[in-house]
Amino acid sequence: MSALEVDVLIVGAGPVGLFGAYYAGVRGLRTAVVDSLSQVGGQVSAMYPEKQIFDIAGFPAVTGRRLIANLVEQAAQYDPVYLLGQEAQRLDRVPREGRPDLLVVKTGAGTEIAAGAVVVTGGIGTFTPRPLPAGEEFLGNGLDYFVPDSADYAGKNVVVVGGGDSAVDWALMLQPIARSVTLVHRRAAFRAHHGSVERLKASPVEIITNAQITKTSGDGRLEQIEISVAGEEGRRSLPCDRLVAALGFTANLGPLREWGLELHDNRHLVVDSAMRTNVPGIFAAGDIVDYDGKVRLIAVGFGEVATAVNNAAVHIDPDAQLFPGHSTDNPASASLPV
Repeated sequence: MSALEVDVLIVGAGPVGLFGAYYAGVRGLRTAVVDSLSQVGGQVSAMYPEKQIFDIAGFPAVTGRRLIANLVEQAAQYDPVYLLGQEAQRLDRVPREGRPDLLVVKTGAGTEIAAGAVVVTGGIGTFTPRPLPAGEEFLGNGLDYFVPDSADYAGKNVVVVGGGDSAVDWALMLQPIARSVTLVHRRAAFRAHHGSVERLKASPVEIITNAQITKTSGDGRLEQIEISVAGEEGRRSLPCDRLVAALGFTANLGPLREWGLELHDNRHLVVDSAMRTNVPGIFAAGDIVDYDGKVRLIAVGFGEVATAVNNAAVHIDPDAQLFPGHSTDNPASASLPV
């Protein structure tokens, strides 16, 4: 078992958590970031790294991959410790005379992190892809649930399954580089953004609706699929080197439910205007939180996590100032490119 002591532990390495790591550094706080995924970026990296994001202040458009890379670079000047592929599980409190309790979080990998405060930025919690009815045996050998790197699909016969934003975005993203792209959806109507669906219909992507995959086959690696289409006799066979299942996912707060945190709708953490939860020393920000008027945007989460970190700094040291000053007053800013 390994142990680590920091000022602030951030639970969740998505965009909001990464900005929180930067801001904790601005406050001079030693910081660790834990995430159950094996890479930083949360849902952005896992589900739409190549998708353009349009509502980040200062960027007319930025891909998910570039946004995460920039956030990691921004935080790197303060050397946060990343504990990836580790789920935050057990929470214990260690009383300290004359000081707030020390919070000790144990991960599924056996790491113990002692912190003066915890900031939860877990997005929607742990998310698990919904499986295909056929083809699980090819997971890692042709079947994928995410598209982290489009280059892996160059020159391949690709079939994307689903009708939501991820399915449509991935089909459009892969079409220019793949040998062929076919999108299979079990309904006639799509859940994806209307503009994206119109682009899909105007693209060379083959669209097969009212259809489901019934069989996958291949010698070690996926080579072919069969689909059944409503109203058609028999089954269609398609060459398929890479099968992308974008059927959505199930979200779960997991062990956070055992931390005594007040929940709204059994899925969001209730916070006040200082981003405090009902558990002393635990703050939260981003999509995982709820309060009257909450808007779930990355841009909103950035402001929330700055509020959370500043209030966490005061929780750790009641003599600290809530407002740390402007970033332009930070000597470190002088060494950064303009």
